[in-house]
Formats: sequence, C-alpha cells, structure tokens
Amino acid sequence: MKIAIYGATGNVGKHLVTEAARRGHTVTALSRHEAELPLGVEWQYGDLADAEGVAAIASGADVVVTAHGPSNEPGADPNAFAELVESVANAVGSTRLLVVGGAGSLLAAPGVRLVDTPEFPDEYKQVALATAVALDYLRTTSNVDWTYLSPAPFFPAGEATGSYVVGTDSPVGDSISAEDFARALIDELETPAFRRTRFTVAAPSA
Repeated sequence: MKIAIYGATGNVGKHLVTEAARRGHTVTALSRHEAELPLGVEWQYGDLADAEGVAAIASGADVVVTAHGPSNEPGADPNAFAELVESVANAVGSTRLLVVGGAGSLLAAPGVRLVDTPEFPDEYKQVALATAVALDYLRTTSNVDWTYLSPAPFFPAGEATGSYVVGTDSPVGDSISAEDFARALIDELETPAFRRTRFTVAAPSA
C-alpha cells in the first residue's frame, strides 16, 4: 500500500511512519522539517496548507494520513485547523483520508463531549475544540472517503504492547501508547472497518 503521512516527523507521525514501514508499505513522509527516518522511507517537504501539493501527493497514494495537530499557541483560531482539514479533504479526491484527531470530542455522556465537562483541563480546550470542529466538518461531507481516529484521553509515548480495544464515539479506556495507536491506525488502513466515521482506541483494562 502507498501511504502518504503528513506531520511525519512529529510525536505521532514518527510512530505511524515506523509502523507502516515495518509492515512493508511504501511510505512517503511529509513534513516541513526533515528528520531521520526508517530505511526505505522517502521524505518530501509537505505543507497541508498547499492544496495543490496535497492533490499531487494524493494522486500517487492509496491513502493520505494527517498527523498534524492544531496550534496550541495562546489566541490561535480553533477554526484554522478545521479549515485546514476541509482544504485537505477537498484536495485528496477519491484517495482515502485518515485524520488523526483528538479525544475531546469523545462523548462522556449522551450529547456531552469530554471537552465540555467541568474537569476537562483548560490548557487543552483550545486544541480539543479545534479537532472537534474538524470532525464536525468531515461528518457533513458526502464525497470524501474519510476516517477520523481519536486516541484515548491520555496519549503518551510508551511501549508497544500489541493490544488495544476499539470504540466509536465514547472512550473505551483512559490511555493508549503512541506505539499502539500507530498499530491501530495501520490496522485500519489494511483492514478498513470505519469508513466515513470516527473511531477510538485505548489500552485494554488491566
């Protein structure tokens, strides 16, 4: 499979690149800054805001993955990330799009998102709202082959256990390592089960 990964040198993207390459996929790693990559992975300069560039990459890929998150700088516009996702969705054409999203839009109760609960940390609200708006946009599309993957609320780099549990719109656990998140995402690319919808993954309960 030909997989193009934007944000490939970031905290999440680098794990996706490693997992996809480990399984023998043809990986194009796209970012604005070059970094050390697994053997056989091609790096290209890539900017999600460049719609023509995204379209060109998508035309030669089976799937485009965006692992580029919204800005957490004070005062950043939460809608900017959603506008970027909208631009990418319009640029990929018939190529499948998988968006790495956030946990804040997961439902703590029917109709109540985690980001809207009193205990949700203030320092993460801006990013959570931005990723939630992006998900809302994708849900309005009818001609985009999209999937949105939300991690568990706690999402550290850690250890690849090889195990995870899957849900849809509500959390299925408190945490997942970046390594197991990458495994879940590449599993979904190889064996699609969540097309034009959102799903979430977490570490199994002890």
